[in-house]
Amino acid sequence: MAFRRLILAAALAATATFAHADGVVQKLITPADKARLENYDATRKGALQEAKAGLAREVAVLNAIVAKKPLSFSDFDMTGNWQCRTIKAGGLGPLVVYNWFKCKVTDDGSGWMLEKISGSQRTKGRFYTESDSRLIYLGSGFVAGEKPKAYGRGPDTDQVGYAFRAGPAEWRIEFPAPRYESKLDIIEFRR
Repeated sequence: MAFRRLILAAALAATATFAHADGVVQKLITPADKARLENYDATRKGALQEAKAGLAREVAVLNAIVAKKPLSFSDFDMTGNWQCRTIKAGGLGPLVVYNWFKCKVTDDGSGWMLEKISGSQRTKGRFYTESDSRLIYLGSGFVAGEKPKAYGRGPDTDQVGYAFRAGPAEWRIEFPAPRYESKLDIIEFRR
């Protein structure tokens, strides 16, 4: 019986659907992106404060998104097709909520990989587990028609953010101090 439990535990561990941030992410993350994550709370607070000056309907959308408490990723399968939209808070303008586009999450055996597959501004990258309720996303931003660069190729394309699960079929990534336009970008996902 104990042998069967060991086999079951090994099988469950082998089928984990996300990579662990047990040092791997620390080897990959750039110093600039590490600093962005270290300043996440202050950056987020400032961006959300600036966003209050946006259009009332967009402020309501943002407030609803950020009010959702993070849930565990442990029983969540992120793979598949998603609707996704970007919200830009603070910076050049107080707040912009874009329309829905298409995103896809795959699992290549090493963990979850995201690609935004429609719209002009896109992202492609991988997730790493920081805790049960927060993942780190390391990706590359690019424009439709361009080939995405690998993460770590430079500050113009490198992206870093925290992913949070918000419900049975919804989650988001928050990007502190993105390279362009805003102080905080949020990509919201739903099925």
